[in-house]
Amino acid sequence: MSWLDEVPWNGDGLVAVVAQDFSSLRVLTVAWMNREALQKTAETKEAVYWSRSRKRLWRKGEESGNTQKVREIRIDCDADAILLKVEQVGGINADEFATLNKSLHRLERFWTDQILYRL
Repeated sequence: MSWLDEVPWNGDGLVAVVAQDFSSLRVLTVAWMNREALQKTAETKEAVYWSRSRKRLWRKGEESGNTQKVREIRIDCDADAILLKVEQVGGINADEFATLNKSLHRLERFWTDQILYRL
């Protein structure tokens, strides 16, 4: 059994993902991953997500150059979302960042200390 089998994929084969800055703990991204995206993220150590609108994988920063280097992959305490601890390389969208942190900054207490996959 692969560590990927521990992920609670929904009916569409996706799981919610929160990317958090490794040092500051700021929430940077909320997105979706399918199995292939999570596997590529682990292999490349760069965040790769599933775009529901484009119906394809997209590497964070593929257009902007602002990538996310993944330091840890965790699963939340009730096993229905993934937490990526990342180093943001390059800028972030300030409006998106402010909105995410306004509504999600209290999520830290819900994540387990169990690392799902060590990079």
